[in-house]
Amino acid sequence: MNTRKIAALAASFALTASFASCSSSSVGQADVNSGAQTETTAAAVTEAAPEETTAEQSTTQPMTAAAAEKGSFYDAKGRLLLSTGEDGKRRVSAEPYAVSFANIITVMSDGYDTAFDDILTTPSSDGAGQSIRLTLDGDVQNEIYSYMEQNNIVGSVVCLRTDGSIMAQVNYPSYDPNAVADQKYDEDLAWGDVGNKAFSNYEPGSCFKIMSEVIADKHGVYSLYDDGTWEVGGVPIVNWDHETNKGGYPIPDRTLSSAFVNSSNIFFAKAFEEVGADDVLADLSSIFHFGADDDIQCDFGSLSNNIEIYCLDDLRRSAFGQSYVLTCPIFLAALGREAVFGDMVTPFVVKDIVSSDGAQKIGEGSKALDVIASIPADYRQNLLNGMTGVGSGLGVQLPAGYSFYAKTGTAEGWKGDCLYITGCAKNDSDDGSTVYENYDNYGEHGSYIVVMQVMNPEAHGFEFASQSSGLYRGVMNIVVGR
Repeated sequence: MNTRKIAALAASFALTASFASCSSSSVGQADVNSGAQTETTAAAVTEAAPEETTAEQSTTQPMTAAAAEKGSFYDAKGRLLLSTGEDGKRRVSAEPYAVSFANIITVMSDGYDTAFDDILTTPSSDGAGQSIRLTLDGDVQNEIYSYMEQNNIVGSVVCLRTDGSIMAQVNYPSYDPNAVADQKYDEDLAWGDVGNKAFSNYEPGSCFKIMSEVIADKHGVYSLYDDGTWEVGGVPIVNWDHETNKGGYPIPDRTLSSAFVNSSNIFFAKAFEEVGADDVLADLSSIFHFGADDDIQCDFGSLSNNIEIYCLDDLRRSAFGQSYVLTCPIFLAALGREAVFGDMVTPFVVKDIVSSDGAQKIGEGSKALDVIASIPADYRQNLLNGMTGVGSGLGVQLPAGYSFYAKTGTAEGWKGDCLYITGCAKNDSDDGSTVYENYDNYGEHGSYIVVMQVMNPEAHGFEFASQSSGLYRGVMNIVVGR
């Protein structure tokens, strides 16, 4: 999993076509279904598609006798997830983990078995390859997958602990990896309908406003005229509630707080125009590690975010996660962690290097609490207040001792509308500084950042991300209920 694939459909759009009509080609609204899909948002992909040799390099033939010594994967609680069978083929434990882990762990899906090949083929003292204890919890992974299947949630769910460890990375639908006869890399299994959506780039919609709010605060943009529908550059920028709240517009002095809680596209579009492209890009890079030259090097691969600004219209629409803005749910989880605790830490999945039976720790895993970006202290509280306001409207009920922060987002993209909720169940005793030897008692003091992505909103009759809050509550109950 050395890089993320952008589907061939996105690549088929000609980037040069966007320059001819820049002011009208970057159409996109967050938290609104306007009936017009963005035609060029996914066309502007600066990261090059992986070379054909990448697939060849990750392709394996059926295992030979020598390769049968490759190490195994265990979950955070020591349960076997993937090993080499007597026939020399790699197999995910058929019951109960095969389907829920298939698109993140197997070679067929360009998963962990490819990313950590060097570790798994390094001999340990017992002669077998070193094995890996992951940070993922197999039971949580399975419960979320079953919940998504039962509720027809096409998309992904990412759950991040505050130390940066990924507790669950679920993609629905998936497939039975043990039913695949040819155990090698497969383009569709990696990046198609059953692939890893949590690690694939799409437009983030209004979840991007977490960053926009901080940038506006940093540059002193606290009040702007909000038209409701802003006729600019040929294609209007529209607020999601412009139809239902016609009597409430215009708002002459909309505040930054109101704009965030009510997810005003117009406010943040005007704010980015006022700040200017150079400062916007510089702040995204320095505060959020977001930009073309700011890949986040995780142990399982690189998070490569995208933003391109060719004209003023691109700048405006970038402010609400459209135009040439692309990212993935794993990054949104890292962003949610930064929003609530102030620091972004690198996501990781390798907890420990262990013996072949998983019983003994023989080496260190990836670094926990690896801080790579921070929100300046002066701009943290306003963001927290805004995320409290958004969270209070989603109906999420948490146990005593937890606070809830959130941001919703609806994106128009090359695969249709996509809904997100980025939220954090913050344990009131968690200051984000603990490094965990294990996660057995994590729920007593730890917090959970949970991102839900819904890629089939029309199947549920949803137009706005907030309408998916009932589904999100079910996911959060699974996570926090443990």
